[in-house]
Order: sequence, then structure tokens, then C-alpha cells
Amino acid sequence: MTTDLFDLTGKIALVTGASRGIGEAAARLLAQQGAHVIISSRRQESCEEVAGSIRDEGGRATAHACHIGDMEQIESIFDHIRQEHGRLDILVNNAAANPYYGHITETDPGAFTKTVEVNIRGYFFMSANACKLMKKNGGAIVNVASVDGVRPGDKRGIYSITKSAIIQMTKAFALECGPDNIRVNAVLPGLTDTKFAGALTGNEEVLNSWLKQMPLRRYAQPDEMAGAILFLASPASGFATGSILPVDGGYLI
Repeated sequence: MTTDLFDLTGKIALVTGASRGIGEAAARLLAQQGAHVIISSRRQESCEEVAGSIRDEGGRATAHACHIGDMEQIESIFDHIRQEHGRLDILVNNAAANPYYGHITETDPGAFTKTVEVNIRGYFFMSANACKLMKKNGGAIVNVASVDGVRPGDKRGIYSITKSAIIQMTKAFALECGPDNIRVNAVLPGLTDTKFAGALTGNEEVLNSWLKQMPLRRYAQPDEMAGAILFLASPASGFATGSILPVDGGYLI
């Protein structure tokens, strides 16, 4: 008898920033593996579009908007999950903010606050609420960080700082929540073809600079990140926690 280590049948998964890009690709793949996926981003309409498309393909998905920079909305989505499902097995923290692209010394206080509120505070309290729901049955959290958290990105100072914090946050939650059979790991995407990365992929000079530093000499597609997220969310990585997995075409080499 063979065992499908990527089978997520019966699992409840919440994916943030799931209306497009890496989050959407991850949500679709988790649903294809049998999970009921809660599609979340800031706009309910965008969430509904992705959830409806997954259902049309035979998967199980519902939509619930949540801006993770807003503490009340975080509480609201977890209240919904407790009432509707009574459990949570997988959390993919993918929603992120990067409102400022420029020299670090010119960072606007508003942009600083927004980036920290979403990328640090949002990830932290999404994880804290998820761990409380997972305490009885265990679960898996996958944080989408960035290679910028290891090697700061030029003109992406505050974003890089927050992504570095997510790496340490991953390890801290893994350490303290491991005894409850909750695994917490992180993916570090390299340059990926998303709207979020448009300031990089849309600038030929910047793009060429990136590609010269990547042994694969190309940027990734969102579904190439989704596979790594599935691995860390599934039984295939059952003994992995506190792991930091670069998926970067060799950029960090």
C-alpha cells in the first residue's frame, strides 16, 4: 500500500493574500490535494472569485476577507473559523505589505508603520490565533518570508527588516508550539512573477541585475512557490519545524 504524503483530505486551511500571486497558487494547490481552503485577502469580491473558481474545478473553498493589518479583522476571521469549522489545520501567512521603494533614509513614517503592522504584527497575531485553534489536534503554519530577510534588498529596507523578523518569528513559534504538535516553517521566495514584485520585474535594469545573481537565470512563477508551501504544510515534512526553505533559483548562494 502506498501513502500519499501530500494528501490533505479533511484538512481546514487558511491562506492569506490568496486573491492573486503566490497566495492564490498555494490555495489552489492545497485544494487540489483535498483541503477545504479559506481564501482570504483584503477584498471580499476578489476572495469570492478565487474560491468560486476552485469550487468550479471540484475543490472545496470559501471566502472570508481579512486585512491582517487590522486587529479587529484578525479576531473576526478566527471567530468565523471557530464557529464554522471548529478547527484549523493549516495556516499560510502570505499577505504582505511593501508600500515604499526607495532609499532607506527616506522611508516615510506611514509606510514604515504599514509595513510593520502587516508583515510583523499581522503575521504574529495570525500565528498566535492559529496556534490556539491547533492546540488540540496539531497543525502546520507556513510563513512566506523572502530572500530579502537574509540578504537585504536595495531600496527595500523596511520590507527586508520585516521579512528578517518573520524568519526569527518562525523559529520562536516553532520552539514554543512544537510540544502541541504544531509545526512552523518558512519559505523564502526569490524573485517571482507577481504584481507585488512588479517594481522589480518591470524595470529592465533592476531585473537584469537580479538575473545575473541567480544561477537559474530566470525568475519564478507563483506555482513554483506553491509546491514548497504544500510540502511544508503536508505530512511529507512531518518532522520539519523551524525550517527556513529558500526557493530562489540559487540567489542566496
